Amino acid sequence: MVFSQLMDFVPQGEFQACVARYQADWHLRRFSCWDQWLCMAFAQLTHRESLRDIESCLRAVSGKLYHLGIRGEVSRSTLADANERRDWRVYADLAQVLIAIARPLYTHDPFGVELDNTVYALDSTTIDVCLSLCPWAPYERSRGAIKMHTVLDLRGSIPSFIDITGGRCHDVWVLDQIAFQPGAFYVMDRGYLSFARLFRIHQSAAFFVTRALRTTQMGRQHSRPVTRDTGLRSDQDVLLTGVKTRYLYPVPLRRVSYRDLISDKRFVFLTNNFLLPALTIAQLYQSRWAIEVFFKWIKQHLRIKTFLGYSANAIKTQIWIAVSVYVLVAIAKKVLGIDASLYTSLQVLGLTAFEKMPIKHVFERADSLLGQDLDPNQLNLFDF
Repeated sequence: MVFSQLMDFVPQGEFQACVARYQADWHLRRFSCWDQWLCMAFAQLTHRESLRDIESCLRAVSGKLYHLGIRGEVSRSTLADANERRDWRVYADLAQVLIAIARPLYTHDPFGVELDNTVYALDSTTIDVCLSLCPWAPYERSRGAIKMHTVLDLRGSIPSFIDITGGRCHDVWVLDQIAFQPGAFYVMDRGYLSFARLFRIHQSAAFFVTRALRTTQMGRQHSRPVTRDTGLRSDQDVLLTGVKTRYLYPVPLRRVSYRDLISDKRFVFLTNNFLLPALTIAQLYQSRWAIEVFFKWIKQHLRIKTFLGYSANAIKTQIWIAVSVYVLVAIAKKVLGIDASLYTSLQVLGLTAFEKMPIKHVFERADSLLGQDLDPNQLNLFDF
């Protein structure tokens, strides 16, 4: 079946190592962690909305569950208990295993800037939760939320780091948990402007690109000529002159001023890279928009806005499984040479989960059907 073929891309040995690391299958007689993973992955692929929905759909095809790889009996209470009690770190570690497989597959993919270095975008997205059901995740006075902090590899839009926290966690604190890769670029907005942490990136032999605040006090040391018709306004070496910042970041920075030719907005970028052209620095920051697209995509097309449980463990389990499914589809797409977009791939795999044919043939059939009787006047809402 298509679903079981997709699950074949999950390395079984690595999965069992993740389970054994946290003893998640200890004293279980039925419905193993693998069964839980298959049921939740099925829910993500086929857009199930509730535990009852998952139970009804799987029981409707009970004769095919063995071929899907599900050995335990599926019921909403069993699945709810598994999400509530089994350590979410099993699926967080599984996601990291899949990410390690996916990232080399997209090493040579373009992302809009001609640069050989690895480029990461940092940002977070807020997911609302009901405060009365999730009192452990307060955000505002009458509102609960969790944050999904992400470091996204812009080649292939594959996340390399994810941390799930309460909504009140400040973005900048996540920088303390990231192991920075020497030679890589980290692109982030002003929410991450902490000069002590930026200096740690500099000491790690990595590069950053961020925006300056209007209140950031700097003294110019040297200016370079710029081509103003590209939007550049200045390219300078500066030193921080603030009472505290001069000690927190004691070495020179590069300040690039840029005015967008379309919106006429002015941006002031700060970086510790003095070799790239100034226009490339501006383009690197513009490429950060890919992480906003990633957040929008994963919220729209995977189930992380409607939760199947309300404890911290259940919500983190669901989010990590959603991320794992996203990366798994990206792996299958690349390995099988599927030309369809990630959105189309996800939709086709969800609709054909029980088809008994090779995955590649499913997409070939879908392509042939899409090529028939197309109305050129009909707009395609999902042409990304």
